[in-house]
Amino acid sequence: SILWASYEGASRFNEFRQSVGGIPPTTLALRLVELEDAGLLERSVIDARPPRVEYRLTEEGQSLKRVVDALAAWALA
Repeated sequence: SILWASYEGASRFNEFRQSVGGIPPTTLALRLVELEDAGLLERSVIDARPPRVEYRLTEEGQSLKRVVDALAAWALA
């Protein structure tokens, strides 16, 4: 999942694409917006050439780590 990838260190769009794999770019972009709107991810535009966009977990997003870890363990059991 996108949250799992962010816990593993993904912060840029292409890093999420590589981590999640198999998700169309449009769908990934929509999910990132949804997670941002839900207050789980924060989007930052880095003033560089070319400009970069990075995502990071909010405090609320970090608080879900134990839940995501438990779901991952359950799925592997």
